[in-house]
Amino acid sequence: MRNLRLTLVCMTALFTIAPAFAQSKDTIRLQTQIQEVQDSVARLQQSNDERMGVLKDLVQQSADSVNRLSVNVDALQKQLAAQQNAQGGKTDQVSGQVQGINDSIDEIKARMVRLEKILNDVQSQQQTIGAALQNNAPASGSPAPSQPDAQPQPQPYIPPTSALPPTTTRGGKPSAAIPQAADGPTAQELYKSAYGDYMAAKYPVASSEFGDIIKAYPNDTLAGNAYYYLGEIDYRAGKYATAARSYDRVLEQFPDNNKIPAAYLHKGQALIELKQTDAGVRELRALIQRFPSSPEATQARAKLNALGVPARPRT
Repeated sequence: MRNLRLTLVCMTALFTIAPAFAQSKDTIRLQTQIQEVQDSVARLQQSNDERMGVLKDLVQQSADSVNRLSVNVDALQKQLAAQQNAQGGKTDQVSGQVQGINDSIDEIKARMVRLEKILNDVQSQQQTIGAALQNNAPASGSPAPSQPDAQPQPQPYIPPTSALPPTTTRGGKPSAAIPQAADGPTAQELYKSAYGDYMAAKYPVASSEFGDIIKAYPNDTLAGNAYYYLGEIDYRAGKYATAARSYDRVLEQFPDNNKIPAAYLHKGQALIELKQTDAGVRELRALIQRFPSSPEATQARAKLNALGVPARPRT
């Protein structure tokens, strides 16, 4: 009986310990997994902290750069404002220079258009002559007579220093009333119209329009330009004395005009054409002395060299 009880107690203890042991293994496995997850979370947190630190440094550097840039921009704005205040009195001069550049660009464009037209006309004439020669060759062994189309192209654009077109004489001014500054076109509008006719070789019309500018706006900078182009028109017409007087108006009345170097050059050339070589040489030398680096000064030196005259007077 005693042995039976002991056996029952042992069996009961055995059945009780076995589930407890199995449960302990599951718990250990679960705790291990939890620990692994916690380690992964800790590593991820550390990595995020490191990345956030780098991002914070980059943001701080960017903020510092923006602040420095803002300071530099403020300094540049102050410097620009100071320069604008210092150069406020030169606005008219700068405007004149810009107008001169625009004139030069328009003139170059017009020359290119005229040159292209001349080349096309020459090509057409050559084709006409070639066709005429081919048609007349079987009938005669001698060259075909010249055709009217083979004549030189009349009145191409010619610079002031070369031969002059025969149809550029300036007519008299019309008697119509001149527009006034108060209620008429502005000087810029008149000048644009006159310059357009000048570039189109409508010299009588342009001459009248330039005269209108001088009458309506005698003290405007564009009046100096008008005198200059009146001189150009007269120069092309072979009226060298009248041209020299127009250039002289530019030199005397508009000393800050952007046409001053060209006025010196062309006045000197006009005087030389009038056989007043000494006076012309003085104008060219004055140009070289005042504007030694200008393109006009280079032309003046070339003209003096062609005359065998030094650029500077001998002492």
